[in-house]
Amino acid sequence: MILEAPAQTPSAEFLTQYFEIHPVDPQSRLISQAVEIVRAGGLIAYPTDSCYAFGCHIGDKEALERIRRIRQTDRHHNFTLVCENLAQVARYARIGNAEFRLLKSTVPGPYTFILPATRETPRRVQHDRRRTIGVRIPDHPVALALLNKLGEPLMSSTLMLPGDDLPLTDGGAIRERLERQVDAVLDAGHCGIEPTTVVDLAATPPVLVRAGRGRLDPLGFTFAPV
Repeated sequence: MILEAPAQTPSAEFLTQYFEIHPVDPQSRLISQAVEIVRAGGLIAYPTDSCYAFGCHIGDKEALERIRRIRQTDRHHNFTLVCENLAQVARYARIGNAEFRLLKSTVPGPYTFILPATRETPRRVQHDRRRTIGVRIPDHPVALALLNKLGEPLMSSTLMLPGDDLPLTDGGAIRERLERQVDAVLDAGHCGIEPTTVVDLAATPPVLVRAGRGRLDPLGFTFAPV
């Protein structure tokens, strides 16, 4: 059962913490501090193998709403569970044999897969009608260190701000744009501006929702684009 993390709404006095993290060998002390912020209900900006993302505790409704307010999205916005491994994915998404083989051959990597959600997944982060959830396993040392220390997925959304054509990728710019809106920025340098490739495995046949950073040839399917 998912326990609700304590809600934490930032006050006018709070300042965004800024962590300069090594992109290959992230400092354990800084990772631990970031994880404590997440566990306390905070919202972080962190690097992945596609681009920077917002991250919060899977059980924290208020942090989720903060992402919606920052990105100016509605309740139909699709969030992603960023997981450490396939065992974690299987806790929150229903995976058949074919889906398991596909995921095993492509992750970790810049792919997001839409799958039917399990009962462990909070309803508010599922698709309203289809009851699906996006899942991914990133190939980035900082993201994986966060997930390992946290011991559960991060609820995430691409760090794309209203009016921008591309995600932010400079840590200093992220801090400047999001001061007092997020609790911490984990700056590990440039990590890209191309979002993940998204594949809907809950559809029959599977559907290519978005062609992104992840190559299509390892997927082994002929996809119909949305």
